[in-house]
Parts: sequence; structure tokens; C-alpha cells
Amino acid sequence: MRLNEDHHAFRESVRRFVEAEVNPYVDGWEAAGRVPLHELFPKAAKLGLLGLEYDTAYGGEGADHSFQMVAAEEYGRVHASGVGMAIGVQAMMATPSLHDLGTADLKARFLAPAIAGAAVAAIAVTEPDTGSDVSRLRTRAVRDGDDWVITGRKVYITNGSQADWVCLLARTSDEGGHRGMSQIVVPADSPGFSVARTFAKLGNHCSDTAELVLDEVRVPVANTIGTVGRGFQQQMRQFVTERMFAAYTTVGSAQYALDRTRDFVRDRTVFGTKLADRQYVAFRLTELQAEVDLLRSHNLQTCEALMAGEDITRMATVAKLKAGRLIREVADWCLQFHGGMGYLEETWTARFARDVRLTAIGAGADEVMLSVLARMDGLPG
Repeated sequence: MRLNEDHHAFRESVRRFVEAEVNPYVDGWEAAGRVPLHELFPKAAKLGLLGLEYDTAYGGEGADHSFQMVAAEEYGRVHASGVGMAIGVQAMMATPSLHDLGTADLKARFLAPAIAGAAVAAIAVTEPDTGSDVSRLRTRAVRDGDDWVITGRKVYITNGSQADWVCLLARTSDEGGHRGMSQIVVPADSPGFSVARTFAKLGNHCSDTAELVLDEVRVPVANTIGTVGRGFQQQMRQFVTERMFAAYTTVGSAQYALDRTRDFVRDRTVFGTKLADRQYVAFRLTELQAEVDLLRSHNLQTCEALMAGEDITRMATVAKLKAGRLIREVADWCLQFHGGMGYLEETWTARFARDVRLTAIGAGADEVMLSVLARMDGLPG
């Protein structure tokens, strides 16, 4: 797959948005511990970033997935990963099931405002005792007439304390394991819905990460996305898109980090010569660039397969596994080549190293990716 002039023009518009509306404010957002999403999202919506692939009837752009890939790569150039993650949750994690499977009424009430940036969305799956094992999910939605009555807790919810609604995965029957779950749109202003706390984290300081409590929250059964009892399967499909977001942004962030580090080593003099003249430094950066190039090629192939309607589960899993490992390596070597300066908080490398560590954990840890691939290969997962 090759990108065309429309893609390149779009890339430039996203880059201008990042440079004008995001990066000048990142340090303040990091210090405050949150991005003001209700201020930023309407600006992103003007570029169509919150609904690139979505139906124009609900305010979307009707573009193909390749534009989503380009946008996600450019989020990798943001000076704090938490900002791109917030946009990614809105556009590629909390809303795909609603767009693909929601009723017209649900899409009018919840999807359209999210695309317009008027409402902040979040995806609520992880629980205190479950982590990557979604099959152990305990949050219950019990039917009472035309309503669900929902009780449970959700943790590590990105955009959680600012969300106007969440795409919630809950048990709607007594079936065990992956059976009997449903995806439900839950407005944050529902009685019994509360934010218990926000988390302090190693990195992604500006990312709003919350614990949510649902204490007999009552929402209409009509808020169910897709088919009752098929929520696990729908969420797994949504996870595939989420994992590609991680792989796309990794290409952008890794490329940005390598470009900045090459500029540094070309200027830095050590023992009378430029650091870039040291063969090991040059070769190591070149090896890392080759790995980024390979991930980019894999992403392009996966994007093309997705647009052709193929099952990309394996390709997305490989991409996510590779992204999580590669970005750690890039961050470590970029910091190393900056020396003592790279260890200072005032240097970009410190925040970068903290932020990108999440890539190998969120949206399915490396070990989960290996388990999925092992089972696909006929091995014990």
C-alpha cells in the first residue's frame, strides 16, 4: 500500500494541529495532571480527527482507515503521549462498536456529540481483579423491566474523570467465562455513577486515568450496543482496532525520537569528535531505524488488509507485540546517547522513556499478545 497526495496533505494538517494546539501546552497539562479534553476535542473535531472513518450522517468524515493510520502516526509527535492516547480513546477505542453496531438513536445521542468533540467518551472494561483476563469480569447488569441496573467497579479508565459517557462491558447473564457479557452506553451523569479517584502514574501524567464506581446505576436496555450477550466478542473486535492505534503511534513516536537523537549526536562533541562519528552510535541508531521501517511496512500491510475486509487479528497482535518491545528499545538508546543530560527531567528523553513504557502493557500486555499468537500457531497459550 502506498500513500497518496491526499494522505500527505492530511498528515501536514495534523502536524500543524499538534504543533499549534497541543505541544505549546503540554508542559502545563503534565503539571496539572490532565488535558482539558472539553477544550481540546472541539479543536480536533474541526479537522475531523474524532470521526475520520465514521458515517457522515453523524458528523464523520467517511474516510478509509488509512487516514486514521496517518493521524495516529502524527500523534506520536506530541511531546506527551497522554494527549494522543486521549484522542485515540475517543476515535478508535470507545466508539467503534457504537458506530458499527449501535442503533440510529444511540448514535444520534452519543456518537454524534463524540465526533463533534462536544462529549468525551471512555472505554470501561478493566476491573480490579481482572486486568488482561476479561473473561473474569464481575461488573453486573441485571435487567429490571426496560432497564439495566449496573453494579461494579472499573479501573485504569483513560478519559475517565472527564467522560460524559462510557462504553461499558458488563455481565448481563449468569453464564461464565466470555459468555453472557454486553456492551452498554452509560452516561456519566447517571445516579450511582461516580469517579472514586484518579491515579498517579509513572508516565503519561497528563492522561486522565480514573477508577469508576457503579452503584445500582440504571440505564435503559436500549443503551445496549449490538447484541445482548455478545459484548465480549464485540469488545475483542474493538481491541483489534485499539492495538493498531498503539502500533501506528509507535511508528510516529519512534521516528520522532530517532530524528531528534540523530540531530543531537551530530552536534554533540565527545573526546574531540562528533558523537555521530562513533561507529557504534551510528550503527545502533541505524539498526533501530530499520526496525521502525519494518514496523511501518507491517502497519501499511495490516491497514490494507483491514480495508479489504480481511481478519487482521494476527497481524494486529504481531504489530502490538513488536511496537511494545521496539519503543522501549528506542527510548532506552535515545536516553543513553544523550548521556547524563538524557537523565534530566528538563530533557525530552526522560518523559519519553516513562510515557512509552505503557505501550507493552495497555490494550493487552506483551504476554497476552504472545498467548494469542501461540494459540493461533497450535501451541499452548
